[in-house]
Amino acid sequence: MICSSKGTILIYRGKHSTFRLPVTGSSLNYKNRFNNNLPITVTAFRRSSSSLPSSSMAVETMSDTSTLLLTSGASGRVRALFSMRELKRLVTIIHALILFILLPFRVVVWRRRTGAVVIRDEKQERKVWSPPQIVVRKRGAGGSESGCSVAPPSVPAAVVDLEVAVRRELAMRRVLEDDGGDGSSVREFSLFPTKRGDTLFTQSWSPVSPNHRGLIVLLHGLNEHSGRYSDFAKQLNANGFKVYGIDWIGHGGSDGLHAYVPSLDYAVEDLKSFLEKVFTENPGLPCFCIGHSTGGAIILKAMLDPNIESRVSGIVLTSPAVGVQPSHPIFTVLAPIVAFLLPRYQFSAANKKGMPVSRDPQALVTKYSDPLVFTGSIRVKTGYEILRIAAHLQQNLNKVKVPFLVMHGTADTVTDPNASKRLYEEASSSDKSIKLFDGLLHDLLFEPEREIIAGVILDWLNQRV
Repeated sequence: MICSSKGTILIYRGKHSTFRLPVTGSSLNYKNRFNNNLPITVTAFRRSSSSLPSSSMAVETMSDTSTLLLTSGASGRVRALFSMRELKRLVTIIHALILFILLPFRVVVWRRRTGAVVIRDEKQERKVWSPPQIVVRKRGAGGSESGCSVAPPSVPAAVVDLEVAVRRELAMRRVLEDDGGDGSSVREFSLFPTKRGDTLFTQSWSPVSPNHRGLIVLLHGLNEHSGRYSDFAKQLNANGFKVYGIDWIGHGGSDGLHAYVPSLDYAVEDLKSFLEKVFTENPGLPCFCIGHSTGGAIILKAMLDPNIESRVSGIVLTSPAVGVQPSHPIFTVLAPIVAFLLPRYQFSAANKKGMPVSRDPQALVTKYSDPLVFTGSIRVKTGYEILRIAAHLQQNLNKVKVPFLVMHGTADTVTDPNASKRLYEEASSSDKSIKLFDGLLHDLLFEPEREIIAGVILDWLNQRV
């Protein structure tokens, strides 16, 4: 017996005997539209426990692309040979063979690149060897400068990329020069060593009041950094939440070539390790994660680990990278090969220049004039890693059990709003909500309606503390 995706049970008794039984059932979801007198239209979906089917029999559905063939004729074997599943396996085998053949060339490229760090400036290209010591200077009120040296944890490599040091110093300076706004927040930074030996830049925003209601771990999106969310973090402080921000590998003040991600699995493991640190430092407090775009995808994959998921009270995802399509289908085939040979290569054809992420002109100027925001073309390996994590998540959406709120703008051209709908529909979470904002773009917290977005997030958090 098999069940097709069109709601029909097929029972095969012999070669020519088939019975079709219609399957009927009410929808598991209901859709509310409400008028809140806001300048945007919000469509909200919510899973209700009362809407679950009462029948105890469950039928597993299968997509048309992977139909199980129960015939014994030659036509069945031919169809099975050219099914999508077999074609995917064939493509995987071909990729593996090509990568094996190209391995000697990859070794040659790697040997030429190791041994020194190449720094390019306006005058010349030079190799730089720098000790692992970073100096942070803060200008006082009278114009005098005071300095403090910060030595990061020991790492196996003695070479420190000058470009990383400049970014880290800038990230530290911004924290030291932030007076907390109205004085209701205390902002600090720390350097977090990973199991690989890399050093990540992290920061925290703490309410002055010692009575914290909960914890928030913020994860930024591709090409940006945690400091961009300082205003939002202070809003969370005002509601009693202590906030942690982490710059994942290759971003902000963390180690790694700017915007180069050798593996998003590194970022997933780093997040899990950092969460362990947060749990240890704040026993008994509920912890939530908020992630934007690729940061949301990293959080989702970390939540597939039962040991982490069971200790997180909920997650909020804005424009998560669950559905990401390359600018041309051929990139899906070529990405593994090019990423293996030239992982740091910036593929300009894959970068849609001028892609809008906010309808607020000032927000765009602020973002793209920030030295800690990467504005170049996406690196091949980074792009491949995003496609890879999105594909992994789409195959495991039904394993998501953590309570979540997912938010997406319907006009987003960077990540797919329909993928967020699919996440909501397929996730196994008993507590899940989705809000779609009509006409909004990718950077929801930097849209003109940012206060509305922040308010929705705060309402969701406050109901679960």
